[in-house]
Amino acid sequence: MNLIKSTGTFSFFTIISRILGYIRDILIAIFLGAGPLADAFFVAFRIPNTFRRLFSEGTFNAAFVPSYASELSNGKEQSEKFATNVFSLLVLILFFLVLIIEIFMPYFVFLIAPGFSGSEEKMSMAINLTRITFPFLFFISLSSFFSAILNSHNRFAVAAAAPILLNFFLISVLFYGSLLGDKLVYYLSYAVTIAGIAQFIYLFFYVKKFYSPKLTFNFSIDDKIKSFFSKLLPSIFSSGVTQINILVGTIIASFQASAVSYLYYADRVYQINLAIAGIAIGTVILPQLSKYVNENETEKISLIQNKALELSLFLSIPAAIALLLASKQIISALFGYGSFDEMSVENSSKALFYFALGLPAFSLIKVFSSFYFARHNTKLPFYISLGSVLLNILISIIFFKKVGFVIIPIATTISSWFNSILLFIFLRKDNFFSFNLIFVSRFFKILFSSVIMAILIYYLVTFFKTNLAYDQSFKSVFLIGIVIVGLISYLLIAFLIKAFKISDINLKY
Repeated sequence: MNLIKSTGTFSFFTIISRILGYIRDILIAIFLGAGPLADAFFVAFRIPNTFRRLFSEGTFNAAFVPSYASELSNGKEQSEKFATNVFSLLVLILFFLVLIIEIFMPYFVFLIAPGFSGSEEKMSMAINLTRITFPFLFFISLSSFFSAILNSHNRFAVAAAAPILLNFFLISVLFYGSLLGDKLVYYLSYAVTIAGIAQFIYLFFYVKKFYSPKLTFNFSIDDKIKSFFSKLLPSIFSSGVTQINILVGTIIASFQASAVSYLYYADRVYQINLAIAGIAIGTVILPQLSKYVNENETEKISLIQNKALELSLFLSIPAAIALLLASKQIISALFGYGSFDEMSVENSSKALFYFALGLPAFSLIKVFSSFYFARHNTKLPFYISLGSVLLNILISIIFFKKVGFVIIPIATTISSWFNSILLFIFLRKDNFFSFNLIFVSRFFKILFSSVIMAILIYYLVTFFKTNLAYDQSFKSVFLIGIVIVGLISYLLIAFLIKAFKISDINLKY
């Protein structure tokens, strides 16, 4: 496997999906802004979308890929039997889960957005919209199963491209936003579920090359299946801890008007880098790392772990710095149109600033967790993640009344650094990870390249301050120009001081 090329392939389709997601969100910002309709839709969309992220963005892989890789080594018949048993159980569990929550949806939405209880109309709308979007969970979770099969065979492109369908369907509806009026949120909700069905069909077609999905009620719950499901919930919780923290933030933010929307727009921006610097790398290294762990290839394990950490920091550190320096300009240029007024820009940019402080930690959690998952260990990351979530809740609740919604990204960032540092400490303690000399050298070069880029971006943002103002028509053009100049300068400096080498692209791991 070539780590950089595989990550690049995964990242390419992820970026396409995120760009379409940006177009989707700018249209939502134009038609809905950050008002009550937007809040109700974002709660309805956040719930199934959080589950999508929990299942599809490497978390289902964390439990499935190491187990499935072990079965593949025992032959096709064994791996087919294991996959069929998992698939059949997932169908049954997901069907009854969706059915039960649909029946008790008012109570479920109250748990997710208790702050909406003060407005009967807002709560009623959120319940109706979530009932429409929730079946998405069933189809997207099974799609994640298909993606895990493909990833196990080092086929990353197809799975990475699947989320594009969700954005395609939502954008198609948003083009008629001016005609649909207040009914727009209902059409968007139906589009979410239809997109889930479309992704299921799309991945079903491709996965058949490696596995023929079969639903059987004559499945056997043997020790292998018990072992898998005992790892699944901890892996979902630990690998998806950032998404869980954001969901917790949504619950608390529902007590402040428009806060859910402010957090949503900020979340959309930094998730672009997280998808590449954390999720893509964690997903790509897991199959090969699991293989090396099974074969006890110590040198190869060390090489791939150091390279994964290096690549994650190479991508996340400069991105975090850029978001810190230009959070307000970025939010304004991306979403500051139509119903999304200056106050919305100001508040969303505050959230983005504090989320940016935690961006490297969000990425490190994904990478460090993969080091444990490859060793079939999901329990330790689970316990650390549980502590992280509790810390997040504690900080948010204690300071929410004093600070307001901005405490939510602050708490998420603090708890994420707590999580990543503890993971690193235990990895060292268990002798699962050690730095090699190449990483140490390149880490300081990455920092140097990032500092030079930061100075340049700060100068450009200050120089073009007037052109980036909220009321300027071409602010997006200036922002894109600054981003391109900053990116080129970072890559050029990194190349000149050998923080990155062209030869790295062709290395096999």
